[in-house]
Amino acid sequence: MKAAPLPVALADVLARGDVWRGDSLASLPETAIPSGYAELDAELPGGGWSRGGLTEILIDRKGVGEMSLLLPALAALSAAGGCLALVAPPWQVHAPAWAAAGVALERLVVVRAGQHVAWCVEQLLVSGGFAGVLAWPAATIDARSLRRLQVAAEGRPVFVCLWRPLAASKDASPAPLRLVAAAGDNSLAVRIIKRRGRPVSRPLALSVPRPISSAGRYSRAVAGPALSPVADRGPAAAPVA
Repeated sequence: MKAAPLPVALADVLARGDVWRGDSLASLPETAIPSGYAELDAELPGGGWSRGGLTEILIDRKGVGEMSLLLPALAALSAAGGCLALVAPPWQVHAPAWAAAGVALERLVVVRAGQHVAWCVEQLLVSGGFAGVLAWPAATIDARSLRRLQVAAEGRPVFVCLWRPLAASKDASPAPLRLVAAAGDNSLAVRIIKRRGRPVSRPLALSVPRPISSAGRYSRAVAGPALSPVADRGPAAAPVA
C-alpha cells in the first residue's frame, strides 16, 4: 500500500520562488540579472531582469535612450561568457559603443530577419546557445507567435526582450513582464504595466546616458549610442565585428 503523501505547510509553498502572493513580488533571485539601476531592480520580480520568460519594452518612438536601459545587464551576461543576439534591430549596431559598454563583440550576433523575426527568435531560443536575445518584431506580430515565443523561453536560462510599439500596450500578451519607456526631463521614464505581483503605482525616472529631451529633439548619440539608422537588408546573420 502506498504511503499517504506528507502534508505540506502553506508557508513552505509560499517560500518557493515560482509561487508568489498577489500583493507581493515574485522572488526568483537565482535567475535575475541586475539591471544596473537600483530603483528599477527594487520593482522587478527577483530583483532584476528575469530569464525564462518574455520581457516586453514598449516605446512610442525609437532613440529615447532605450538601449541604455539594457546595456548594463547585457554587459554582465557577456562578461560571464554568454552570447547575445540582436534580431532585426532597426538601427545599425555601433560596435565601438557596445565594446565600451563591456560587450564582447565576438559573442554578439546581429540577425537580419526580414519578415521572419518570431521564427528566428524561436530558433535561437531552442538552440540553447544564447544568454540574451533582443528582438524588434513587426507591429503586427500575432498572439499565436507571442505564445510560441513565451513557451520557447520558459525554463531556459536566457534573457529575452521584445521591443514593441506603445500601441501594443492595449493588446493582451503572454509576457510576464511589460514596461513602457519614454523620454522624460533629463531622464528615461519607465512604467511597469505588467509584472508578477502587485501593480506598480508610479513611474520611475532613471538617469540613463544622454536621453532624448521630452521636447523631442533627436540626438543620434542616444539611440544607444550603440545603434545608428540602417535599412533592412533581408534575412541574414552576421557578427558585428
